[in-house]
Amino acid sequence: MSGLFDDPTPPRRTAPPPRPQRSRALGITAVVLVVGFFVLSAFTGLWTDRLWFNSVGFGDVFTTVLTTRVLLFIGFGLVMGGFVAANVVLAFRHRPPFRAMPSEANLERYREVVEPLRAWVVIAVAGLLALVAGGSAAGQWRSFLLWRNGGDFGAEDPYFDRDIGFFVFDLPWLHYVVNFAMMTVVLGLVAAIVVHYLFGGIALQSRTDKVSGAAQVQFSVLLGLFVLFKAVDYWLDRFDLTTDQGRRFTGVNYTAFNAILPSKNILMFIALICALLFFANVFRRTWLLPGAGLGLLVLSAVLLGAVWPGIVWQFQVKPSEPDKEERFLAANIEATRAAYNIDDVAEQQYDATVSVTKDQLRKSADSLPGIRLIDPARTSAAFEQLQQVRGYYSVAPVLDVDRYEINGETRDLVMGVRELDQDGLVDDQRNWANEHTVYTHGYGLVAAFGNNRTADGGTPSNPDEPPWAEEDLPPRGELSDLTDQGYEPRIYFGEKSPEYSVVGKAEDGDPDVELDIPEEASGERGNTTFDTEKGTGVPVGGFVNKVLYALKFGEPNFLLSNRVNSGSQVLYERTPRERVEKVAPWLTVDGDPYPAVVDGRVQWILDGYTTTDRFPNAERESFQEMTSDALTSSTSYVTLPTDQINYIRNSVKATVDAYTGEVVLYEWEEDPILDAWKAVFPDAVTPRENISDELAAHLRYPEDMFKTQRYMLAQYHVTAAQEFYRGTDRWQVPEDPAETVKMQPPYRLSVQMPPAPATEEDATSEDATDTADLPVEDPVFSLTSVFTPTNRQNLASFVAVNSDARDENYGQFRILRLPDTTQVQGPSQIANTFSADANIQDALLPIKQNSQILDGNLLTLPVGGGLLYVQPVYALQETGEGSYPVLQFVLASFGRNAGFGTTLTEALNDVLESGELTEEDTGGNDEDGSDTGGGTDTGDGGGEDSGGTGTLSPEVLDLLQQAVDTFAEADQALTDGDTVRYAELTEQAEELVKQAQAASEEE
Repeated sequence: MSGLFDDPTPPRRTAPPPRPQRSRALGITAVVLVVGFFVLSAFTGLWTDRLWFNSVGFGDVFTTVLTTRVLLFIGFGLVMGGFVAANVVLAFRHRPPFRAMPSEANLERYREVVEPLRAWVVIAVAGLLALVAGGSAAGQWRSFLLWRNGGDFGAEDPYFDRDIGFFVFDLPWLHYVVNFAMMTVVLGLVAAIVVHYLFGGIALQSRTDKVSGAAQVQFSVLLGLFVLFKAVDYWLDRFDLTTDQGRRFTGVNYTAFNAILPSKNILMFIALICALLFFANVFRRTWLLPGAGLGLLVLSAVLLGAVWPGIVWQFQVKPSEPDKEERFLAANIEATRAAYNIDDVAEQQYDATVSVTKDQLRKSADSLPGIRLIDPARTSAAFEQLQQVRGYYSVAPVLDVDRYEINGETRDLVMGVRELDQDGLVDDQRNWANEHTVYTHGYGLVAAFGNNRTADGGTPSNPDEPPWAEEDLPPRGELSDLTDQGYEPRIYFGEKSPEYSVVGKAEDGDPDVELDIPEEASGERGNTTFDTEKGTGVPVGGFVNKVLYALKFGEPNFLLSNRVNSGSQVLYERTPRERVEKVAPWLTVDGDPYPAVVDGRVQWILDGYTTTDRFPNAERESFQEMTSDALTSSTSYVTLPTDQINYIRNSVKATVDAYTGEVVLYEWEEDPILDAWKAVFPDAVTPRENISDELAAHLRYPEDMFKTQRYMLAQYHVTAAQEFYRGTDRWQVPEDPAETVKMQPPYRLSVQMPPAPATEEDATSEDATDTADLPVEDPVFSLTSVFTPTNRQNLASFVAVNSDARDENYGQFRILRLPDTTQVQGPSQIANTFSADANIQDALLPIKQNSQILDGNLLTLPVGGGLLYVQPVYALQETGEGSYPVLQFVLASFGRNAGFGTTLTEALNDVLESGELTEEDTGGNDEDGSDTGGGTDTGDGGGEDSGGTGTLSPEVLDLLQQAVDTFAEADQALTDGDTVRYAELTEQAEELVKQAQAASEEE
């Protein structure tokens, strides 16, 4: 190093006396300790991460990411540090001979300080810049790997005729490299200026040569390189127009295409010419032409980059914006619908009748079992209080909805995992041994039928309890009966799991120390030991690992406690989301993991998304904003590469075993971004065909994907550019009636939809067949939501997506568009209707006097050719920690009529009795078997004959009585939970009604 900075002239002054040896020793010791601390911390973090990745079988992910980051750190750090150091050395070695001038007295003092330490100064500056540059480059490992492994999308953008893969995979990395190059040149130029000024290469006081020849050469080369890189930057900036946010939409618009794009091309050529002038200045040694070129570049950047686009917008676009932007807006609509996978949405006209008859309602009878009255957001406290058994068990604040085949029928269940919650331990139980070696896991599932209250008003044992499908400790119920051996109930990995637990034992004879279930529940000693042979814990029996984890968790008991023995493992990173995010750092993970019993195991199922913000011309929005609603607004997401996205695919389904912690990533949807990551991590993703049938039965359409798509559909259901610009048909997700400042969440229901029209023309025809007379399809497990017009509260449409992964139509969106001529109430209006209904409020008044009323989820589903609203109402009957909500009433509304009852059947009867009856209702009985009376008026004030029973023959009356009796049997079958028998009897009763009608017409 000394040879590099050798100075042929002897120093002009002697060096200052050395510092005292003690001070120097203390300084060195402090530096060593600080450096040692950071090195040890970094090593501990890296090595424990390596152990964790190896334990879950994703060691290649750790190795690949670490290797890539290290190579980027070294490579870019060396380039930055080496370039700056080289410019410093060149400036120093080509400094002019020493010229003592009175005006340079201050500089002389600086030289005296720097000269003895010049080598160390260069090393320090270059090293610091190398660390900064290396850290920045290491953070770009995702962009680098996608650039190296990305392919084609198979589609081109409409303006540059380049494959979309160029914008997604190549452009981000190229931008980073060019920006890095410009920053490196700038720092090298600054360093060269400082050295030349300090050592005389720049003499501001000189009357002749203010800048030495060597300095001119160096500055010319550096400035030429900078402007050359700027020309490349202008070339890349052209492609960024496809993702720039304009005044009305993302992507290329009229101003960008006709003003900014030509400006970028012109500036690129000016920058190239300017670079050549600077390079020529190496030989000509005059700043006139390069300076003029640089001035022209700056002036052109202002005029062409800012002034000219403003003029084009103001005088060409603004006066006739719809016409000017039509072509570009059409490209934005097409790209957005493709990027968010909403280009195949089926939209059809739906008349949404506002009155319904019992006969029409019975046509949709299969929908009724799918109406879920157990609100996952309201009944968590009931699950917890009635099924937690001990205070250290808990369930999630928002439960999950899944479906299982029980007794040959598919039933919707509301489920929660009985997880360990150490906050429930009393103070004298809170110590390291208990928290990390005894209370280590939860136990079993709690599940309730989502709709039993529609039939029997409660459970036989306690009408205030949810209708349990799985309960108690040890667990018993429908889920335990799925297999002969039941399922593994121990929950070591869940949403509430402790930060870490030490499990396992040295010898078989050692006692079990982990609390399993209370002794009175198990009938025997309630302790267990985690099976370290099956699990994914990290061994901590060796001394080195004990030291590492003692440092990692700041806990000396790893070294001191005899609970950490030769057979021990440590379990950490235990929530399903963080496990998937860690093994797949290139995925955005859905905010709602949900449990399922699969092959005798409790598996957490998660959805993973591949996203980008670089899809050309697609609308860019905040993922957090699109997915936030009344239930999930506080969810924290790790979105890649940014929260602002304009492309998403549900490319991965992931599972996390609640007992072992095993993570499996299954390929779900073909996606070019996923293909790129599969090339980076060949063994990380399991092929889709490896998904078992039992697992597939519990896969469902992901909520965050649906929320993102419905957010975009609110505007992008319109495909005509002119209509889109006018904005007359924009929708919005309505506010949740219970949380008026937040969007209503989507709901999972088994829904019967009307048949899809044969053609697109039929779907949008205003003269379509009356939806009340159309047959309905079989119920489908769906994710549903509604739209209202922008800044209005009436309903605009109902949307549902097929959520059953086993169905060939999985992922198919259906939009039932309501006619503009019919005013159908939206969720907020329905909530107001319930609040204003005197009968409902009178029924709730006695409850309000003693309890707090909690409104459940307001469900919407197509029934009887219209839209039925159903809302459970809960009462919080006690106060304090032991309180939990109890279902008291069911509110229902159809059209202009509202009703209530203790069951859904009663609520629907109340709606029908308060509404308009038609011919199909006369001569029949209510659901409870009471006679409705013959000749009942239609309720419309008209004088038409309603077909009273006084003119009917005995044969017709006999058929109607048989129908009444059969309907009564059907109702009893529904009460007993036998939906198959219910459907058969309903069909028989309807056939009897048809026979009676035919016989009446013959008379």
